[in-house]
Amino acid sequence: MKIDVLALFPEIIAPALETGILKRVQEADKLTVNLHNLRDWATDKHKSVDDYPYGGGAGMILKPEPIFAAVAALNSEETAHIIYLTPQGTPLTQGVAESLSLETHLVLLCGRYKGVDERVRDRLVTTELSIGDYVLSGGEIAALVLIDAIGRVLPGALGDYESAHVDSFSQELLDHPHYTRPAEFGGMRVPEVLVSGHHENIEKWRYAEALKRTAKHRPDLLQKLELSEEDIAILKTAGLAE
Repeated sequence: MKIDVLALFPEIIAPALETGILKRVQEADKLTVNLHNLRDWATDKHKSVDDYPYGGGAGMILKPEPIFAAVAALNSEETAHIIYLTPQGTPLTQGVAESLSLETHLVLLCGRYKGVDERVRDRLVTTELSIGDYVLSGGEIAALVLIDAIGRVLPGALGDYESAHVDSFSQELLDHPHYTRPAEFGGMRVPEVLVSGHHENIEKWRYAEALKRTAKHRPDLLQKLELSEEDIAILKTAGLAE
C-alpha cells in the first residue's frame, strides 16, 4: 500500500514513521508513506496556499489551485482513494481502517485554518473522515492516527498478525482484560481460568469479559449487535442488564 500525505506541516508526522510498528511495516515493504508540503504546488513568490473567505467572516480557507495541482501530481493514474481529514467527516472506526487497508493507494488531505475550498470536496475527495468530535489545529495528527490504524493491520506490522484482529472494536466489542506474570501481585491474583490450560473455557471467559466491559464502558456499541440469550444472561448476572 502507498499513502501520500498532503499537508502544510508534514514534519509533524515524520518522526512517528521512524518508530515502532509503522517503521516495521515499512521495512517489510507492506507500506510506503510519502509526505508532501502543499506549498510545493503554490505558484506565487510567497508560496501562499490560503485566502480570505468569500462573504466575509473569520479565518482563512485553503485555496483550490494548489490542492488540485497536488492531487493531479500524486494521483496521475486517477486510481487513488482521496481522504479529507475533517471533524465534519464520517467517524473513523476499526472497520473503516480495516476496509481502507485493502486499498492500494491513499491520498490524505490535511485541512488547516477553516478548512478547504468547497470545490475541493465536491470534485476531488472520495471520503471525509473524522477522528472525533473536537477540533485540532490541523489534519496532520488525524492523518497520523489513520496511518497508524491502517498500518498496524497490514501483514508484517505485528509479530503476531492475529493480534491486530482481536483488538477492541475488531469484533464490535471492547477488548477483554489481559494479564501477565507474576500470577499474584499486591494480593491480586490472575483469574484461575487463565492458568487452567482449558482453552475453550478461556475463550468463553474472554468473550464474557469483553461483553461485560463493553456494556459498562460503551453500551452504545451493544445497540448495534444482536445479542443471544446467553449474552443477555451474562449481562444480567453481572448486573448490566435488566
